[in-house]
Amino acid sequence: MQTDAKEKMKIAMLVSGGVDSSVSLKLLKDAGHDIRAFYIKIWLEDELSSAEECPWEEDVEYARALCEKVGVPLEIVPLQREYNERIIRYSLAETRAGRTPNPDMLCNPEIKFGVFYDFFGKNFDKIATGHYAQVEMHDGTAYLKRSKDSVKDQSYFLSRLSQEQLSRALFPIGHLEKKEVRALAEKFGLPTAKRKDSQGLCFLGKIPFDEFLKKHLGVKEGDFVEYGTEKKLGRHNGFWFYTIGQRHGIGLSGGPWYVVKKDTEKNIVYISRDPKEGDEALRNNFILENVHWIADVPRGDKKLSVKIRHGEHEYPCALSSRQDGHLKVTLDGTDRGIAPGQFAVLYDGEYCLGGGTIG
Repeated sequence: MQTDAKEKMKIAMLVSGGVDSSVSLKLLKDAGHDIRAFYIKIWLEDELSSAEECPWEEDVEYARALCEKVGVPLEIVPLQREYNERIIRYSLAETRAGRTPNPDMLCNPEIKFGVFYDFFGKNFDKIATGHYAQVEMHDGTAYLKRSKDSVKDQSYFLSRLSQEQLSRALFPIGHLEKKEVRALAEKFGLPTAKRKDSQGLCFLGKIPFDEFLKKHLGVKEGDFVEYGTEKKLGRHNGFWFYTIGQRHGIGLSGGPWYVVKKDTEKNIVYISRDPKEGDEALRNNFILENVHWIADVPRGDKKLSVKIRHGEHEYPCALSSRQDGHLKVTLDGTDRGIAPGQFAVLYDGEYCLGGGTIG
């Protein structure tokens, strides 16, 4: 764990009701720190009104059981309004514009290390979470390093943190693999030891994203058109339900079909059997906008790597500046489904440098 056990700190531990934050809390408590646990409530009540179960209540039950077991006070922090203003509005605006949003990329800088810090975090030395990532300090500068577990590594989702935010962040399990975390949870007898990992967007949980979009953006029928032939192949309920490179959910025979282009003004979704077709279907470069660097700006001649989406896969790449201030990223290879609005994150070996949105 990336803290000196001899240095007692006052730490705000953000718990989710999952095994990762549970083990993180236990490790910090055993290290002798002054810990207070917080559960951030961001579930959208309107979205859950028709759900059979209320997932946040189950999360809180696990969090309470954990804190009682470990002997740490728990406080529930309702931040639905702030989440709606900072994350939901962005997600809907990007989708409406035909881009591909990733709300989980903004949750950390805007909510967990943003609004929460403004409300509560200033009273603590560190804010800890159960993320799989590591922080290293060198000469007063904080650097974001990958987790030991390459499969679970979450540095991608932390790449928008500012230098100030990262310097006060603590990731107690970043040096562990998932199997080690599970084993520790069993050893400690934590109530979350066998609980499955959560899936999906953090504010929706079990609610499909398509249902969320349908409620807020509605349904507007349009045409599936074959790219290159302009042949109408079927109907869809709105371009916002599809993203470039998508294969599943098209529902037409004769495939597999891939989404290769969208016309947002005419509400047309262009599809093809060949994923290499289309304006944005298979590319080896893209423009990076809204670039954010965590610490140092890399030299222009330095060989880096880039992740276009969360996961293990990444490409060696080269960067070049443009007159408009954006960056051009050239991949050592090609990728299907580089969609505008996606976040691309840059790495120098084990260190996450930051990133931006694909233009």
